[in-house]
Amino acid sequence: MNQTGMALFIRSPRRIEDLQRPHDICQERPYKIVKTVVLGKMDYENFITDMLADRQFIEDNYALCSVGEELNCLLVRERGRPGGILVVPKNRCYVKYAAYIDK
Repeated sequence: MNQTGMALFIRSPRRIEDLQRPHDICQERPYKIVKTVVLGKMDYENFITDMLADRQFIEDNYALCSVGEELNCLLVRERGRPGGILVVPKNRCYVKYAAYIDK
């Protein structure tokens, strides 16, 4: 996978709306997607309405992610849809930083 790009990462967002806001591109950080996690509609809706809850799929992939000059992150997306949420985990099972991408 290893898709790279730039995105606005928000610390400890609760809901997807926290990530979808106008911003200056100078605030964006470089990222690399190290793995994609595909969820069904109901599981994805549950995730984007409470990103601070513990998630098994984050815990299972925690070791792949890291914070540095470039954020190594998971892409969590809904099956059959482009884009999704870039996730950098905290304490193994919930979101520390997240960003929304639409492609």
